Amino acid sequence: MPWILLSAAIATEIVATVCLKASDGLTKLWPSVVVVIGYVASFVLLARALKQVEVGVAYAVWSAVGTAAVAVLGIWFFDESATWAKAFWIGVIIVGVVGLQVSGSSSH
Repeated sequence: MPWILLSAAIATEIVATVCLKASDGLTKLWPSVVVVIGYVASFVLLARALKQVEVGVAYAVWSAVGTAAVAVLGIWFFDESATWAKAFWIGVIIVGVVGLQVSGSSSH
């Protein structure tokens, strides 16, 4: 259950961040509304997941997966640059998260 909560926290953070870009500096109403709701939901879900997942692992997974996903979505939806260097560093983020998960102790 905590990993489902963490996954939902990641998803809502990704949606909120993409909408932050779409809000044009919080000047467009509906994307701005989604930003606020998405970030609040993300933090609530993250807080619930932290009851059973180590904070270092949970936060690393939450932030890294969100960062990698938003970078990819920025390329797809906002025509942001797609370079080999960017792809490499996104891969490094993913490898780092996997490494943390594999080397972490069991949750309490």
